[in-house]
Amino acid sequence: MKRVFISGCYDIIHAGHIQFFEEARALGDHLTVSFASEEVLWHHKQRRPSIPDEHKKAVLEGLRMVDEVVIGTDHDTGLDFKSYFLEAKPDILAVTEDDQYEDVKRALCEQVGAKYVVLAKTPPKFKAVSSSGIVKWVKAPTEAPLRVDFAGGWLDVPRHARKGAYIVNCAISPLVSLRDWDYEKQSGLGGSGAWALLNGENGVDAELDLGVGWQDPAVINEGGLCVWRSGQRPVLDFKRNGEMLDGRMAILWTGIEHDTPGFTDNKRDYDKIEASSKIAREGVLNEDIVKLAEGVALYYEAQLGEGMSKLPEINGAIASKYCGGGHGGYALYLFNTPEARDAAVEEHDAMRAIEPYCP
Repeated sequence: MKRVFISGCYDIIHAGHIQFFEEARALGDHLTVSFASEEVLWHHKQRRPSIPDEHKKAVLEGLRMVDEVVIGTDHDTGLDFKSYFLEAKPDILAVTEDDQYEDVKRALCEQVGAKYVVLAKTPPKFKAVSSSGIVKWVKAPTEAPLRVDFAGGWLDVPRHARKGAYIVNCAISPLVSLRDWDYEKQSGLGGSGAWALLNGENGVDAELDLGVGWQDPAVINEGGLCVWRSGQRPVLDFKRNGEMLDGRMAILWTGIEHDTPGFTDNKRDYDKIEASSKIAREGVLNEDIVKLAEGVALYYEAQLGEGMSKLPEINGAIASKYCGGGHGGYALYLFNTPEARDAAVEEHDAMRAIEPYCP
């Protein structure tokens, strides 16, 4: 009988593990699966397993291609199964191409005359996942806010950051989900940040890798009416729950998709943008919507100077600007009273009311 041995954490069993087990079992007549004990896992990775060892062992034993399951308790790096392996002397130790402990495993095989077999990464039968990815998916919220920005946009892009400047923005409702997205796509409301959160990711690094700024995932993860310090990564200056904005915000769809990456390096008045951020910050700090509107209006001047088209004038609005930095998408309108906001929404089909969101 040809005995095959494999090892891993197998913290959450998924289809990729099953495929590996089947391919390993095909190498011989008997398959032993080993996984690191709770104590070993904590010692080497400082984390707990998803389920207790005995439960994990029972799950693995229930798989049709698995003949034996052992729990590794040794503290040798990468060889928590060493004691069992030296005693059982299996014929084959099978690993995947990305195994991190090739040298020590090959040396262990030499001690007992076992064959070290690397299984090629065959095309997966299912979309590849990982245990850590599954944990993120399980922990991900089912709904997330989008966001509007008031002032200081582009100063969250690392190469445009300015010391002493700010980014002022607010998470908004209605919320979105992976199944229900009641907004236009590519609209300037930070949809990529919300999508990342709904899939269990923070999203900041992904945005920075695209060459754009971090404000979308930052405020969507944080929630509330936020003031951030301009810089390489998000640092929260302060935030409010957004009550000063209740009934006072609406967005208007311009009919043109928003494209932030395509406009990142446009010429624009960064001095004016910096000034807008400080005025808007003062408005949030003092819960003064008129002062906040002053900052929004100054930022809008910078957008017009960059070549964006003038927005429609809406009765009762005290300020407006394009959301985000790309031409098109949604435009934000601020109102001094809920009555003025509701009247404007009633009058314009392309306009919808939004509210601040603070979890």
